[in-house]
Amino acid sequence: MSFYTSLSGLQAAQTEMSTISHNLANVSTNGFKKSRTDFADVIASSLAADPTKAVGSGAVVKANRQQFTEGVLKTTGSSLDLAVTGDGFFAVKTNGTNSAVAYTRNGSFQVDPTTHYVVDAQGSALQVYPVDARGNATATGADGMTGLKLPETSGVPVATSNVALGVNLSTSAIIPTAAFDPADPSSYNNSASTTVFDSAGKAMTMTNYFVRDSAANSWSVYSYVGDQALTVGGSPAPTTMTFDSSGAITSPATPVAYDSFTPVTGGAAQTVALDLSGSTSRSTTFSVASRSQDGKSVGELAGVTVDESGVVKASFSNGDTIALGKVALANFANPTGLRQLGNSYWSASGISGQATMGGANENGFGSLMSGTVEGSNVDITEELVDLIAAQRNFQANAKALDTANQISQTIFNIRS
Repeated sequence: MSFYTSLSGLQAAQTEMSTISHNLANVSTNGFKKSRTDFADVIASSLAADPTKAVGSGAVVKANRQQFTEGVLKTTGSSLDLAVTGDGFFAVKTNGTNSAVAYTRNGSFQVDPTTHYVVDAQGSALQVYPVDARGNATATGADGMTGLKLPETSGVPVATSNVALGVNLSTSAIIPTAAFDPADPSSYNNSASTTVFDSAGKAMTMTNYFVRDSAANSWSVYSYVGDQALTVGGSPAPTTMTFDSSGAITSPATPVAYDSFTPVTGGAAQTVALDLSGSTSRSTTFSVASRSQDGKSVGELAGVTVDESGVVKASFSNGDTIALGKVALANFANPTGLRQLGNSYWSASGISGQATMGGANENGFGSLMSGTVEGSNVDITEELVDLIAAQRNFQANAKALDTANQISQTIFNIRS
């Protein structure tokens, strides 16, 4: 009987060493949770037996219990690297024909270059809840989740139709002697450029050239879009700007409405009106006081941010900011009962209970940290000490087995 008692001890110690080895092997695995081997003694007895004479029959492994203490938080600088501080798991939709929702603490996410979904290293899509313009979730529960996808562009292009330009023209400027030529800087005093857009949202440069006239407080303005001169009534003649003795502009009193032109960028024909009402003429040097236009390009994705409540926002080159979703979090009544799937994934089981879904900073859920990932919760020092103890336990049981074997050999060698 002692053989089987020692054998159970050997098996139990070997299981513990395997558990510790698994922990140590994943000391650098993001989101990994260590396990602990729990044992129980085995007693073979009956109600009729004298309890003071009962002898144990060895040990048995009762469970390898996962330890869901929080791992070390590591700063990465990537806005799509997320960590849950407190309770909660990320929900991801695994790829493949039999895709299913899995749960993880590994928040290292990236953008799939083909589908533009936010995925982890295994290609599983991060699940979020749809939101309104203010970032409030518009769905709940497991059925309301969807994969987080980053749009490449935002907005609708708008052709520029109005440009407002306020400049100060110096009263000490010298009158040019050369005939105006945009290619000859000596033929004009100053210039100002404004980025405008065609009907397709393509950028163009509108340049205004300012030439001081012979008359006091009088200037001529030539306008070009690219190399194309803008005309008024079919004439490329310049617009005359005049100022009073205080330097305030007196004409043109209304925006200059230029004739329709076809952009060289390929957009549809458009018209532009130039408002110079914010201009002055004083003794100070030339400067641009204000500049604006009402066109708009299609915005290219410029960045992604995730706040503490899990709302994902995308910013675009045209100034748009759009809320894309709110990161879905799952919690369980008994996390230690989750079924391990590998790749830092878990699935619900009858022991863990079904997932309770929600969002960060809600009741029962922790907050999110962007630019951070949660590392393994394995303590190397603790594991090595436990490994030494498990090794000693194995050696002790092996010694007990050897002793039992020697006793058996002694009995076999008894001669009558």
